[in-house]
Order: sequence, then C-alpha cells, then structure tokens
Amino acid sequence: MGDAKIEVLKGLSFSLKQGELVSIVGASGTGKSTLLHLLGLLDSPDGGEIFYGSENIWKFKEEERARFRNINIGFVFQFHHLLMEFSSLENVMIPQLINGKSMKEARELAVNLLSEVGLGERVEHRPSELSGGEQQRVALARALAMSPKIVLADEPTGNLDRETGDEVFELLRNLNKSKNESFVIATHNFDIASKSDRVLRLEHGKLTQIDVKAGTV
Repeated sequence: MGDAKIEVLKGLSFSLKQGELVSIVGASGTGKSTLLHLLGLLDSPDGGEIFYGSENIWKFKEEERARFRNINIGFVFQFHHLLMEFSSLENVMIPQLINGKSMKEARELAVNLLSEVGLGERVEHRPSELSGGEQQRVALARALAMSPKIVLADEPTGNLDRETGDEVFELLRNLNKSKNESFVIATHNFDIASKSDRVLRLEHGKLTQIDVKAGTV
C-alpha cells in the first residue's frame, strides 16, 4: 500500500509428503490464505523458492505454471465459488472440459466423484437447491476432478455449522486416504485440525509444529 510494506511470511520453510494431510492453524490475518495461495501458484513470492518434487515451479513461465496448477492442484475455499447457473454435475465437469477431456469422460468421472462425496442423488441440482454442506461437497468433488497431486483447502468448514463442518472434514480425510493425494487445510478450528496427520501453527510469519496430543507447540 503505497510505500508501506507488510511482511506476511518470514523465512518460512514447509514440506509435504505424498498422501499426507496437514492442517495449518492460526488466528485470522496471520497469513494462512497467503501461504495457500503461494503453494497453489495463485500468488508470487517476493523471495524464496517453491518446489514440487524436484521442479522449481518459479522457473516456469506463467503459462506453464497455469497449466501445472490446473492439472496438479485442487482448491477448496470457504466460500465454495460454484457457478450458480450450472448443476452440480456441470460444475464438476467444467475443469475437465477445459483441460480437453471429452464430454463423455468428464460426465462419467463427475458422476462418480459426486457419488463418492454423497451426492449421487443431487447431480442435477443447482447450488441454490443445495444446503451449505452439500455445496461444499460439490466444491470438493470439483477440486478432485483432475486427480490432483495436492488439494489446498482454505477454511473449508468455516461457513458451516459444527456438525456439518465435522462431516465435511471427515469426508476430506477419507478421500485423502483413499486417493493418496496430499491435503493442506488452513483452519482456525483446532478440534478439526487435531484429526490431521500433522498440525502446524502459523504465527509471526513462521510455522511451528504442534504436539496434537498435548495441544501445545
């Protein structure tokens, strides 16, 4: 903002194993969303490097990064960002069609994914005809549509009541294990985060690991 400079992340180091589910907790404004946007190649860091496997993504050209992101990274946001004029089925098909899959392939996979998230009877419903929890399930199915290597979820239960939030997180965890895809979840809900493989706290621009059993760093 003008000449003002705000340092959000400071010398932060982070690694993720294949198939691991990691939750990042912290108060609002600590930079959880910024970190996910960097991991998801939506924002550019002022310094440092981001590797996927042995590849330094920031050596890619912008178009190459966009292609990499569309194929390898799935996103789930607090506000589901579904396209309201399209059905659940169409919302899950669209990322596939953009990436060149045939209508038949995209439809078949979308039906299967919606069934996996418990919406097999809601495929033709539009978002306005679904509950908040159901809309988030559609968003999760959409995030998985390209079989990504990693799914980034930013406060995926933040807009839901406790019971529905618990159900959505349990679904996330089950899909993480069954598909062996890596999940990073930003949340302020420690009770939900404690069910992850690892819990990291983001504070003062750095990450520290939390002893889940003790509930402390």
